[in-house]
Parts: sequence; C-alpha cells; structure tokens
Amino acid sequence: MPRCFWCTDDPLYQAYHDEEWGVPQRDPRHLFEMLLLEGAQAGLSWITVLKKRERYRQVLHGFDPERLARLSDEEIEALMQDPGIIRNRLKLRAVRQNAQAWLKLEDPVALLWSFVGGAPKINHFSERSQVPAVTPEAEAMSKALKKAGFTFVGPTICYAFMQATGMVMDHTTDCDRYAQLKGS
Repeated sequence: MPRCFWCTDDPLYQAYHDEEWGVPQRDPRHLFEMLLLEGAQAGLSWITVLKKRERYRQVLHGFDPERLARLSDEEIEALMQDPGIIRNRLKLRAVRQNAQAWLKLEDPVALLWSFVGGAPKINHFSERSQVPAVTPEAEAMSKALKKAGFTFVGPTICYAFMQATGMVMDHTTDCDRYAQLKGS
C-alpha cells in the first residue's frame, strides 16, 4: 500500500498512519490525549511517542483530564522515574496545567475545530515539500490555547495535532489514505 513519505516500515507506525492519522476526531478524550502526546513529542520523533503511548495511557489515568488536573508534585516526581514515558519534568507539569486549562473551556471540541471552520480542511499535496509545518490556522490555535493557559502548544505542535486528528487532511495524493479520506 502506498503511504505518505513520513511513514516508515515500523508496523506500529504503519497502523497509526493507516488507521488513525488524518481521520477526523471529535471525541473530547481522544483530542485531549492527542494534544498531550503532541506536546510530549516536542523535540523528538513521533515514533518515540507512539511506542510509549500505551504506557502513557496507563500512568496518565487514560488521559482523564479531571484526574490529571489533580496530579500532585509527588505524582509528577514518581512519573519522572518511569522509563516507559518521556521523563521531562516540564512536559509532565504541562500535563497537569493543560488538564486544568482543558477543564476551564466551555466546549473544547468546538474550540479546537473552530480553527478549521468546524469541518476538515482537505489538502491536495502531491509532494513532501508542499506539506507545511505551520499554517495561519495553527498559529491562531496556538495563540488561543496559550491565552487559555495551555503550554507545549506552539504552532508546529498545533499543526501536527490538526493533522493527527483530521482537522486537516495532509495525506499526499500518492498515498492510498488520501483517496479514502478526501471526502470525509
């Protein structure tokens, strides 16, 4: 199956590409999970996070924002000892801060989707060089999330989040998933 340029031959990566990346998501828990994971990825490769995703789900209480908003400093320090996740104190503190900010939003799903007008933006890129790392929509999302109290939500992270959750569909035209998702 032809896949996007970034997808390696790793079976976990291929499954993520084939089944999840670019599929429109409106489930609040899934969107929250992806926002946190994209923040955890900052400065690293996505496959690094993907390989640790199940452990994150275990130690971060299934990405329950209410529980994560109450993480104690002691719990964060205990997480720093877990080799199954990315042990970065700032990123782990961001989990708590972002959960608190998430819970303050009236409708986080509507807010996130508002940056693409509530419907997936379908791009028609044929080459790797055409796929942006940042867009005006991602810059606007980043600015709004930062204003709402989020951290680790820079424009590049926001655009990767938009791609991952199907707010934008950036499978290239030579990828089999492009044909499957261009009408979603």
